[in-house]
Amino acid sequence: MTTTPYTIGPLSCAPGERAEGLIPVGTSSYGVELGIPLLVVNGTAPGPVLCVDAGVHGDEYDGQETVRRIVAETDPESLRGTLVGIPCMNTAAFEAASRVSGLDHANLNRIFPGDADGSFSLRLAATFVAQVVPAIDALIDLHTGGTYGEIAPLTIVQGGFEELAMPIGLAAGHQLIWKGGKWGGTVRHPTLAAGKPAITIEVGGATYREAHVEAHADSVRNIMRQLGMIDGEVALRETYTEVSGTFARAIAGGFFLDHVAPGDECKAGDLLATIVDHYGHTVEEVRAPQDGIVLWQRRIRTVRPGDEVVIFGQVHGEIRP
Repeated sequence: MTTTPYTIGPLSCAPGERAEGLIPVGTSSYGVELGIPLLVVNGTAPGPVLCVDAGVHGDEYDGQETVRRIVAETDPESLRGTLVGIPCMNTAAFEAASRVSGLDHANLNRIFPGDADGSFSLRLAATFVAQVVPAIDALIDLHTGGTYGEIAPLTIVQGGFEELAMPIGLAAGHQLIWKGGKWGGTVRHPTLAAGKPAITIEVGGATYREAHVEAHADSVRNIMRQLGMIDGEVALRETYTEVSGTFARAIAGGFFLDHVAPGDECKAGDLLATIVDHYGHTVEEVRAPQDGIVLWQRRIRTVRPGDEVVIFGQVHGEIRP
């Protein structure tokens, strides 16, 4: 059996073939077309359309390389369905080597579904919703802790969409399952609202590491097995740990010194970090609000009042497949 030609945005890909191209969003002031870069592998047998994106934050590099590698290693002759890779969703943020866009300074991960008449980032989000979401069946959104921090390996499954998204969330393979909370505007939200499973996978940060690329790649491969796109047995844990995250922000500015690492378990009141002034005097102590797990730890040492310094995870129990 063969699939039909697959179309997404202006790109078309025949069964058993590969394609690459750009969904245009606008033109830069120096005349370069800007948009969403796509890599497509169309299989020769029927199956779902899985989209794997990275680079929503431009300074999160490991996922971007993961997308390119997963697409390159996927054989269209043995693939069931279609793999869509977006190696860098936010090229304007990548150009600026920044979490936010260098064009309008917006955080793309907080503004979906966007606005077709808004600033560039809003238009980018709206283009994704209009042209990518209708053309896919499931979404994996790859992230790291960025240059500012490092995050423990975990999967975010949006609260309220557990039945839809938990199967691929568990197949991602990480022990920690963070039930996505009150904040909105991520790429997951419009995809889930369209009735399609979507998760965010977080691994690493602070700097690019090959181990983080491979961890992301392992998750994507296992989800592809779970969706029946490639051969192989799906690997699942016996149990997973459900957590929620509390963002601790600095009261005082200074030099940040951490005393724990992402993934460390802590007791209520444990010292997680200190902030010192230029003379070495402690100006603030950051302590665990309750028993739990350190999810994210700041790596940039400069701290200003209000900066995020730790994301602390409260444990809510076990999840069994």
